[in-house]
This record gives sequence, C-alpha cells and structure tokens, in this order.
Amino acid sequence: MDTVAKNTICIWYNRDAEEAARFYAKTFPDSSVDAVHLAPGNYPSGKKGDVLTVQFTVMGIPCLGLNGGPAFKHTEAFSFQVATKDQAETDRYWDAIIGNGGQASACGWCKDKWGLSWQITPIALTKAITNPDPAAAKRAFEAMMEMGKIDVAAIEAAVRG
Repeated sequence: MDTVAKNTICIWYNRDAEEAARFYAKTFPDSSVDAVHLAPGNYPSGKKGDVLTVQFTVMGIPCLGLNGGPAFKHTEAFSFQVATKDQAETDRYWDAIIGNGGQASACGWCKDKWGLSWQITPIALTKAITNPDPAAAKRAFEAMMEMGKIDVAAIEAAVRG
C-alpha cells in the first residue's frame, strides 16, 4: 500500500488477522487485502516471521489487523454496520458470516468466527424505524426486536400495519 490512511481502524486478533482479512475481501465489495507484514523479531504472542499485521479494506474502510494474541476479545461495543439494499443482499452477507463459523444474534446482529460483530441492516429497516409516523415506526421496531436476520418483507408489512 503506497498511501497510508490518515485514520485506520485497528482490530486486534488472536492470531488470525490474515484469514479474517481474506474472508472479508472475498465476501464484501470494495474490500481487499492490501499488505501482510511479518514480525521483524519475537514478541509476546509470536515469533520473528509470524504475520504481525495485515492492512486490509472492508467496503472502502481501511483497517489494520493486529495479531496481538489472546489478551483482548471482541465485544459488541465495536461492530461493522452494513447497509443492504434488499433481502437478497441481506441474506448473502448474513449467510456468508454465519456459514463461515459465525454466530447469529438478534435484530440483524451476528458475529464472525473471530468474534467480530456485524450489523447486517437493510435500508428498509432504517427507513421503517425512522418513519415519520410514530405508530408505523413502533410496529417496525417491535417486529425487528423479534428477529435474528432481518426479514425485509415482515418489516414492510409491520409498517403498513
């Protein structure tokens, strides 16, 4: 990578930063693995020659994966939120994450196999829960609260009442 981003999201991995970056690059558009850097010497959770950092891009967002070891775990305090245009795109991303060893959660949230949280959020959901009609927004919100993966048709039906 010739140009260094002014601001980069650094994501701590135990030891699988490269594997994660390659999965994201394969799964999401405008994503890539940009560089893999090996450790120039031994460090607390690895040795000289191990993959230390991976520069990658997820949907246009520059990231740095750091193989820092088991000291820190991912939490829902950080997540990627992916706005999807329709049910097919929602299904594709959700199924890719879950099908690759991930875990489903509630309200459009899931975790990848490395423990990183993702919100697979249809644009229709965002529009529905911010609907200027408070009753329609409430119905959509209540419908969402009962879902794992978001069902766009059910959200749209809830808005209609």
